[in-house]
Amino acid sequence: MNDFVKKAVFELEKLSSTPKGEHLRTGEIRKLSARLFRELNKKSKEIVFPICESLLEQHNWPMSVIAYDFAYRIKNQYDNDTFYLFESWLVKYIRGWGSCDDFCTHAFGELITQNTGLVKNIIPWTAREEFWMRRAAAVVLIPSIRCNKYMETNPTQVSDLLMQDTEELVLKGYGWMLKVLSTKAPDMVYDYLKKNKFIMPRVAFRYALEKMDRERKNELLGL
Repeated sequence: MNDFVKKAVFELEKLSSTPKGEHLRTGEIRKLSARLFRELNKKSKEIVFPICESLLEQHNWPMSVIAYDFAYRIKNQYDNDTFYLFESWLVKYIRGWGSCDDFCTHAFGELITQNTGLVKNIIPWTAREEFWMRRAAAVVLIPSIRCNKYMETNPTQVSDLLMQDTEELVLKGYGWMLKVLSTKAPDMVYDYLKKNKFIMPRVAFRYALEKMDRERKNELLGL
């Protein structure tokens, strides 16, 4: 365990000394992460990414929050090779939907937003055995959708591939992606949902239309 990880462990232990019955909150960890990042003398990706990896190797939720936060803070240093590093973290360290969403809607999603050409590399995730990889294929597109780059990333291609997934968390993941898309391209999502109404699992369908206007929502539910 390197010195930085030891320091993070020490600070988290202090932070965890809360009154009985209270739980450590994500916001508190992010505040700690901001302070720890400020204290770094050097903030190049050659320094920060290995620190992130060391934190992730602890397989500890608060450590992962700090790791993904650090990775996001150096977003101006991302390049094409960053994709393969981030993908390796997704494979090696993520095992649930919470960490998947944290990583993919911040650092990893920012990378795709910066270089939408990388979206071709996420398509194979839709066929992965691990459910969090399949969920990630949809969730990682949310930041680029919010930045109006959905025509470049073609999110409906991912939802087509995940349409009949057997894992509810994957269905909710691409349903969430479509919901965000509906705030940017409501006609596109309306037409997509109308076309796929009878083949899209109910949980994904309902997630996708949450942000639709009432008239369209009622129409789609009544089809």
